[in-house]
Amino acid sequence: MNKATLYQQLAPEARHEKGLSRLNQLICLLILLASITAILETEPMLRAMAPGLFKVLEAMFVCAFMIEYLLRLYSIGEDPRYRGFRGRLRYMFTFWALVDLIAILPFFLGFMTHNNAFLLRLLRLARMLRLARLGRFSQAWVSLADALKSRSHELLLSAGVAGLLLLFSSCCLYVVEAAAQPEAFGSVPRALWWSIATLTTVGYGDVTPITALGKVFAGLTAVAGIGIIAMPTGILAAAFSDALQKKSSDAEK
Repeated sequence: MNKATLYQQLAPEARHEKGLSRLNQLICLLILLASITAILETEPMLRAMAPGLFKVLEAMFVCAFMIEYLLRLYSIGEDPRYRGFRGRLRYMFTFWALVDLIAILPFFLGFMTHNNAFLLRLLRLARMLRLARLGRFSQAWVSLADALKSRSHELLLSAGVAGLLLLFSSCCLYVVEAAAQPEAFGSVPRALWWSIATLTTVGYGDVTPITALGKVFAGLTAVAGIGIIAMPTGILAAAFSDALQKKSSDAEK
């Protein structure tokens, strides 16, 4: 297989046919299997039943991903933007190339942290980031990125409104509930936890106002939370719909 053919097999944007190449289909399958393996490895009972199996599987997946990374680095020269040594160096710092590298690094970092339980758990979790690599094979991710970019100002505005409402409700509950429940509402930061749980409509119920005025503010905050959650949801839905329609119209042309 020459470099041009390899590039077309690895780069979805270089293919003239619809769908993924067989090689990219295999890579997607390996990503899913590696992620499932990382999930199963977090179960102590499974690790005890097959103590060496997960290490062998992880080594196999890492070898496959390293070969893929090197093949991408070799064939990327077919793209005029990344020709030559400097071009490949630029490619290594692109988003998807960094994601590919992050998928490999946890395996080698694990040898330096084998005595630290927390870091081992963190590295197992980092392996789940391999699922992000599937984004390069899906046009939906591109549409989502376009949607976020086109509605960035509206999303920032809704985030600002949500932040102000969080702060305002926390201050109100601090004023009316601090004397009755100093542990839960004795400061604005303490009251902020309640505001977050209420505004996001989660409502854990671990902290609740007990005064009459506090309950009034709580009701107003809960009602306002419905609108605050709906605002960015509606913005994203409209933006995503516009992006998909634009892509469909471009494809028809």
